[in-house]
Amino acid sequence: MLNEERRRGILEIINREGRCIVKDLSHHFKTSNVTIRKDLEILHNRGLVHRTHGGALPLQSGALLDFSLQEKEKLHRKEKERIGQVAAALVKEGESVVLDSGTTTSAVARALRERKQLTVITNAVNIAAELAGTAIEVILTGGILREKSFSLVGPLAEETLRSLSADLLFLAVDGIDIHFGLTTPNLLEARVNRVMLEISRRAVLVCDSSKFGRRSLSLIAPMSSIHQIITDNRIPKSDAKALEEAGLEVIIA
Repeated sequence: MLNEERRRGILEIINREGRCIVKDLSHHFKTSNVTIRKDLEILHNRGLVHRTHGGALPLQSGALLDFSLQEKEKLHRKEKERIGQVAAALVKEGESVVLDSGTTTSAVARALRERKQLTVITNAVNIAAELAGTAIEVILTGGILREKSFSLVGPLAEETLRSLSADLLFLAVDGIDIHFGLTTPNLLEARVNRVMLEISRRAVLVCDSSKFGRRSLSLIAPMSSIHQIITDNRIPKSDAKALEEAGLEVIIA
């Protein structure tokens, strides 16, 4: 059997059964564990599967879609609210905080509403509206309004961010691939996110567990750009282990 034939066969098994184990594939294809691991790495690098310890999972194609804010609000609401509360507890009085656009960062904003002596920098119109009328000073970047996400992107948003400095960034993403990095469906959104990482002393990823094992169109940054991750208890054990081995603190909300 040719290498590509075996890899197509592996992909069919993963998509049919929803997972695969290295030793089972080794027995099925009558080849070594080392060869199967290499096959899985190649399939992972091609964006066809999600590599895990001891095997692989099918890549969730939903991360490639650019859902609207209203659609995202309906998903994993309880998890996002818990994540928002835990994230808000990390914020100290007098700090400057960047909030990326997204439904999880919206939950962080709601959890911060009663705070005082706090500055929030955001490119999200809905987050600015959420914090309007509170004691929090809000800095809203300019830019081009994205209809689906209510976020401001483009050169003006990037220029505004580069003129600022922040203590803490809460970043929400559409896809998290341990090996590839943090991703989003929109190229301009990814550029703004990268600038947010540049100007922030500390970066915290806020995401529900459904984002793991997903890869979207545009790479924001590698996992090494993040200091902490706040998620829910359904995070795949293999991903949690890999993150901790990489020195990243995983907080379960």
